[in-house]
Amino acid sequence: MPLTAGVRILAFALGNGYSPGGRGGGTRRRYAHRTDMEPEPRRITITIGGVTAEAELKPTRTANGIYEALPVEAALNQWGEEVYCRIPAVKDHRETATTNVKVGDVALWGPGGMLAVFLGPTPMSIGDDPVPADRVNVVGRLLDDPGVFRRVAGATTMKIDKKV
Repeated sequence: MPLTAGVRILAFALGNGYSPGGRGGGTRRRYAHRTDMEPEPRRITITIGGVTAEAELKPTRTANGIYEALPVEAALNQWGEEVYCRIPAVKDHRETATTNVKVGDVALWGPGGMLAVFLGPTPMSIGDDPVPADRVNVVGRLLDDPGVFRRVAGATTMKIDKKV
């Protein structure tokens, strides 16, 4: 069997429809994207002072570890307009470690084991964008308006749970 026939058979078995050098002149046939193979987005709820917002986690190992550790309820901390709490026993794989975050980002600060939600400027900010004190692993994003948490002054706990 010629090499191109083996490549075509393998390509067909893998489902990409590629046919190098065969009929179709080496073009790739386009098939509808199969979404039934994609994982469902993992959603969580974050509750502070009786106010709840929904977030969607990225498909990363760290985000999956956070999801598996839920539910968590812990003491709320605040640093400027960043709110965070300790989330135990989650390994930070550092897939998206950065100091470049946006309002609404949900991130894990691995060395401290803290899950942070960025609502606005922090003490390190020069403008309106938040700047974390250290690199964080962005694991998700709020789907709701981050401003809802500005109404919860005096709250002492942060609860993170799986969205049902």
